[in-house]
Parts: sequence; C-alpha cells; structure tokens
Amino acid sequence: MTSHGSGSRPEAREIYRSTKTYDHNEGLSCCFRQWRATHSHCRLIHGYALAFRFVFATHELDERNWCLDFGGLKPVKAWLKHMFDHTMLVAEDDPELARFEEMHRDGLVDLRILPSVGCEATAKHVFDHVADFAQRETGGRVWLESVEVKEHSGNSAIYSR
Repeated sequence: MTSHGSGSRPEAREIYRSTKTYDHNEGLSCCFRQWRATHSHCRLIHGYALAFRFVFATHELDERNWCLDFGGLKPVKAWLKHMFDHTMLVAEDDPELARFEEMHRDGLVDLRILPSVGCEATAKHVFDHVADFAQRETGGRVWLESVEVKEHSGNSAIYSR
C-alpha cells in the first residue's frame, strides 16, 4: 500500500466489473415448491421464467482488455438450462420429496433437488456453481461478485460474498 503523508488513505486497487444477463426470454421456466411457506400460497407448486444477472470483477484485465470473455460462458448457460429449463425445484428436506421423486421416475417432472428452495436460496446455489467456474477458468483472476435471480420484474434476490 502506498501512503501519501500522515493521515492519508492507502491507495485503493482498481476494480473492473462486467455483467452478464440471461433474461426471462431465455426459456429458463421452472416450478418451485416452497414447503416451509405454510402461511402463503408459495407453498403450492408455482413457476417462473427466471432471469439471472451476474457481476464479475477483476483487478487486472486480460490481454484483450476484458474482465471476462463472455464467449467462455457457454458452459454456464448450459448448466442454467439443465437446472432451470422446464424443471421442478424441490428442497432436499421437503416432506413430499418421495412423491416428487416418484413423479420424476414416471416422467411427469424433471426434478432438481436443492438444499433449499426460494429465490434467495436459488441465488446462492447458482452463485456457488458460477463462482467456482469463474475461479477455474481464469486462474483466480476474476471473481463472481454477485448473482441476481429475478422471478419477474417485481421480485428478485441477490446473493454476494
């Protein structure tokens, strides 16, 4: 850190940020069951065409002067489609999990079992996966700063670390 005399603040490092959005028109339409929402209709099966906004950050741009090569995110998009394209999200502790697993076996739902379900929990789940991807693909040069998951234009959740 560089100091500029007594009482000066240390010199801050520059941070470059870039964003990538997969909007509602991507076809990431999935159903949720939030069994713990006993006071709300959210305990019932309901669905959204989800949208995702990622904020990536770095202290150093690459040789092209980019934070992140968006063309390299094809595996992320494929994973999002696998997780959220016409799928059913259920929590691993859902008391009705066996019924959902039976429907999956019968070809009635394409089941995804997550540690917990909800917009906030989904944002964390996606963050964990994409943060690992960014770390691996850039050798630690780029980090994922936040993920925003939008159910629709009125509701979203943001997870960051």
